[in-house]
Amino acid sequence: MQTPGEFVREQVTTVRSTVDRVAGSVADSVADASGVSAVGSVGDFIREQRNAARVSLRELARTAGVSNPYLSQVERGLRKPSAEILASIARGLKISAETLYEQAGILDRRTGNPDTVAAIRNDDALSERHKAVLLELYETYVREHRASSPAAS
Repeated sequence: MQTPGEFVREQVTTVRSTVDRVAGSVADSVADASGVSAVGSVGDFIREQRNAARVSLRELARTAGVSNPYLSQVERGLRKPSAEILASIARGLKISAETLYEQAGILDRRTGNPDTVAAIRNDDALSERHKAVLLELYETYVREHRASSPAAS
């Protein structure tokens, strides 16, 4: 008989492997469809965020719990990070993991005005949790407005 802890660990492992598999297939299909590698774009985005935060590659690698050479390869588009690694990097950059998942093609981009989404994400007065809640509410309002709008049909 499995203990609850063993059951949860097994489920988490299963979900992680599924997310990694799906992320790989999505990234591959994005690369095939656009001719551009999603790996490079997420690496470029990570580098931009790191530079904007004025954090060295070595410091981000340490806070994210990944090796310096591996993070360098991710930034240069030579490695495709797993969802778990992206979440660690996001924590190190103090941004939402969802943002990196979108850049990597794991999640669909949010609907709505990109400027509004960017303004919410870039507001230093908001915690990551507050940003996530605001983005979710904003997306809900946008969807409801589109559904009720006569032009939507």
